[in-house]
Amino acid sequence: MTDIGEWLLKVRGERPLVHNITNLVVTNVAANALLAIGASPVMAYAEEEVADMARLAQALALNMGTLDQRVVAAMRRAGRAANDAGVPVVFDPVGVGATPYRTETARTLCDELRLAVLRGNAGEIGVLLGAGGAVKGVDAAGAAAGLPQAMRAYAAERGCVVVATGETDYVTDGKTVWALRNGHPLLAAVTGSGCQLTAILGAFVGVAGRGADVAVQAAAVIAGITCFNVAAEMAAARADGPGTFQARLFDALYHLTPEDAVARARVEVLDEGRMA
Repeated sequence: MTDIGEWLLKVRGERPLVHNITNLVVTNVAANALLAIGASPVMAYAEEEVADMARLAQALALNMGTLDQRVVAAMRRAGRAANDAGVPVVFDPVGVGATPYRTETARTLCDELRLAVLRGNAGEIGVLLGAGGAVKGVDAAGAAAGLPQAMRAYAAERGCVVVATGETDYVTDGKTVWALRNGHPLLAAVTGSGCQLTAILGAFVGVAGRGADVAVQAAAVIAGITCFNVAAEMAAARADGPGTFQARLFDALYHLTPEDAVARARVEVLDEGRMA
């Protein structure tokens, strides 16, 4: 398994093009986060071009934070094109469970598309997987007990990586469950931190290559989450509050070294007893 620092070097060396159909509230910050980490963002929403753009990209990141019929149609068309071309798809089911429309849309996209990564907060993932959990608007309002086991079962069934973020982030490839314990509370005090992470995961799975197996994609995901959260820790140490934190986060992503990411990483494998 390629280590975290090597994944960061691959992103910066290859500058993967990540096609984002994302939350309109955070388009700018998602693009800036990708630029800061070393990737190349494109934000293309028109149904007339999304299939072409998805085929050109190294990854497609779909985020349903701001939904309407045109956005959903664009996501479905881009996702099918990405699947046909072997381009990995990262899906962020923002606010699933908050309204019937969001829940139906999330389930439709999960069923119709072959996902490389399903990433949401713990409440969203619990709701989507039928494991319990709650959301308030587009924020997590509670996580379910036993969520890691439900994630592992879903990942094994669908052949994808499943991620639930929170105070501790959980990642599974359907066999192993990892707990990632980096990060900082200020991430919850700014708009779009999860959306930035979804975009960055597109960059990391993008450099894993088309057709990479789930274990390799999981390694890329662990590296992407860890790099983002370590950068958040470094940014928080120099921030006065949410406003300066957001700016410092871009700086920290830009200046993050492989050595810092490896030295500060807090990643562990969970056994059965600790997933209860």
